[in-house]
Amino acid sequence: MKTRTKVAAALAAALLASACSQGSATKAPSGEGGRTTLRYFTFSAAPDHVKDLDAIVAAFEKQNPSIDVVVETAPFDEYFTKLQTSIAGGTAPDTFELNYENFVTYAGAGSLLDLGAVGGDGDLSAYAAESLNAFKRDGKQYALPASFSTVVLFYNKDLFEEAGVDLPTADWTWADEQAAAEKLTDRKKGVYGDFQPVQFFEFYKTLKQAGGEFLSADGKKSAFDSPQGVKAAEWLVSKVGRTMPTEAEIGGTADYDTNLFKSGKLAMWHNGIWQFAGLKDVPFEWDVVVEPGDAGKASAVFHNAVAVSSTTKLGKEAYAWARFLSSSDVAASTRIASSWELPPVADQQVLAGYLKDPKPANRQAVFDALESIALPPVIKRQQEMQDAVTKELSEAASGRKPVPDALKAAAAEVDALLG
Repeated sequence: MKTRTKVAAALAAALLASACSQGSATKAPSGEGGRTTLRYFTFSAAPDHVKDLDAIVAAFEKQNPSIDVVVETAPFDEYFTKLQTSIAGGTAPDTFELNYENFVTYAGAGSLLDLGAVGGDGDLSAYAAESLNAFKRDGKQYALPASFSTVVLFYNKDLFEEAGVDLPTADWTWADEQAAAEKLTDRKKGVYGDFQPVQFFEFYKTLKQAGGEFLSADGKKSAFDSPQGVKAAEWLVSKVGRTMPTEAEIGGTADYDTNLFKSGKLAMWHNGIWQFAGLKDVPFEWDVVVEPGDAGKASAVFHNAVAVSSTTKLGKEAYAWARFLSSSDVAASTRIASSWELPPVADQQVLAGYLKDPKPANRQAVFDALESIALPPVIKRQQEMQDAVTKELSEAASGRKPVPDALKAAAAEVDALLG
């Protein structure tokens, strides 16, 4: 993810036009016949769920015939740069997707509309309370939770069986994963045993698995430059060039790990349940399990929400769309049927259908992962913190710095951001 920058309004408009071209834009803004055009910017729909989002849009427009929703998409690694650019340039979309980690920054900057101001005392009991509260600030609801997802361990059953290695179980530890990965790696055939990105999102989770904490109890200082932090970072770094490709071998190729797994050349893959839909037709058997732990289990859980720009002139219409996208029966059933993450609804019966899909067979792991959650650390300068940690971990992964030195440098940068 890139550092957010302010550029001219002309560039902001160009960037958003480019984002729109990458996804679905079913209608051109018209404003004719009393119809209102509402823009929605998202990262999670493309590339696998654009049609699913189109179906939700169509259902909303049928119920709200005076509103046209125009969808714009961008890849996650470009999304927040483009969003911040559009906000700085005065061309912000009316509604947009936000993840939990970046919510604090946008709410604190005054970029989000207080939804209570346009929604009044609307009944929000359809949402799971913990998901709803995640997007509150100073007692105000600045976004509505739209989905949640967990990270699990994907594995290629065929590769395991061909190598005579026991399949992963929920009781596995790091040591079990490492032993299996070494047996499954065959670099001459281009087969790798494991893939776990060496970056911020994997580090805070493995740190929790090792028994460490990212921030001090008061949140005013980093705490990951610790024995547990070194152990977690070394766990990630030790895989590079051993049971997973090096940075040079990856060569900056987009979706390298996804393509590697789909091609049947990767035995284990740490990734999110949003990948399920894209694996429906791969020519091998695969399944998932809760990720292995060390001192304990810890699974990453990501929450996404729908927010409304504080500068929109369509507050009530934007709120109506946010409510529909995040809590309607149509949205919930569409997400479940297409394996597009999960709706954060209070009614657990709605989620029951998710387990009926036979691929992957062990969908229960998605819910088992919720028993030991590792939430991402959140600060006001979130993106800068993520970039700083990833940069130093990359230095260690490439061999340019020892792990303890890289963590020490990362901690100093994070402390400066907290100060």
